[in-house]
Amino acid sequence: MSFNLLKGKKGIIFGALNEQSIAWKVAERAVEEGAEIVLTNTPVSLRMGTLNELAAKCNAPVIPADATSVGDLENLIDKTMEHFGGKFDFMLHSIGMSPNVRKGRTYDDLDYDYLQKTLDISAISFHKMIQVLRKKDALREWGSIVALSYIAAQRTLYGYNDMADAKALLESIARSFGYIYGREKHVRINTVSQSPTPTTAGNGVLGLKDLMEFAESMSPLGNASANDCADYVLTLFSDLTRKVTMQNLFHDGGFSSMGMSRRAMRTYEKGLRFEDVHEHQFPFGTGDNKEE
Repeated sequence: MSFNLLKGKKGIIFGALNEQSIAWKVAERAVEEGAEIVLTNTPVSLRMGTLNELAAKCNAPVIPADATSVGDLENLIDKTMEHFGGKFDFMLHSIGMSPNVRKGRTYDDLDYDYLQKTLDISAISFHKMIQVLRKKDALREWGSIVALSYIAAQRTLYGYNDMADAKALLESIARSFGYIYGREKHVRINTVSQSPTPTTAGNGVLGLKDLMEFAESMSPLGNASANDCADYVLTLFSDLTRKVTMQNLFHDGGFSSMGMSRRAMRTYEKGLRFEDVHEHQFPFGTGDNKEE
C-alpha cells in the first residue's frame, strides 16, 4: 500500500546487491512511495549481484562507485545531479564488510590491515559520502541521510568481531556530521540499528541463525525483517521526521530494551541452546563453528 510519502523526492541508494539486501527493499519501497532513485555499488558487486534487475524494475540508472574512493563518490554525485537536473533529497548508506570476519581472524588476533579496510568500507565511507555531498551542496534543505547499524556498536555480541568497532564509528560520524549539516542546511543524519537480518553480509557473521533465534525469543515484537526496515527508513526520508537527527534509532522489535524474556529464560533453563556456555563460552548455538 502506497501513501505517497516520498512523492517528488529523489535520492541515492548505496549497497543493494540482491533481493536479500535491505537496500534492495528500500529502493523498491522508495519508488512505490513516489521517489526517483539512483542505484550504486562497487563494480565488483555489480558483477556479483543482480542490481540491473532492480534498476529495470525501478526505472533507475546504475552508477558504479567504490564508496571508499573520494574520486568515485565525486563522479557519482556529479552524474546523479546531472540525472536529476539538480539537487536531491536523500541518501542511504547500506555498506559493511570485514576481511577479518571473512578470513576467520578472531578479535584478539586481528590483521590490522584488514581492520583498516573494515573501518574504511563500513564506516569511513559514510564520512566520505557526507563530506562530498556537503562540499558539492548536493542535498536540498531538509534532506535526509540514513545509514544502517547494529546493536553490537553498544553491546558485545560474540562473533561480530571488528564490525562492532566499525558500527560504533559509523554512529559517531552520524552525530558529528549531523550537527554540522543540520546547522547549515537542515540536513538530517541518522543511523538505524536493525535486527539481525539474513542479508549477504549478515550471513557472514558467526552463528547468525542462532543469533536471530535468540533475538527473536528476546524481542516482544519479534525480529524486524528487511521489509520492515525499509518501511522505517522511508519515514526517515519523508517530511514526517524533519526534526529527527543525530539519532541511533533501534528497529529491533524491542530487543535493545530487554534484559531477559520469559521465552529466553525457559530456553535457558531447558538447556537447549546454552548447554555448553560454561565449557566453550559460546552463547549461540552449539559452538561447532570456528570463531570469526
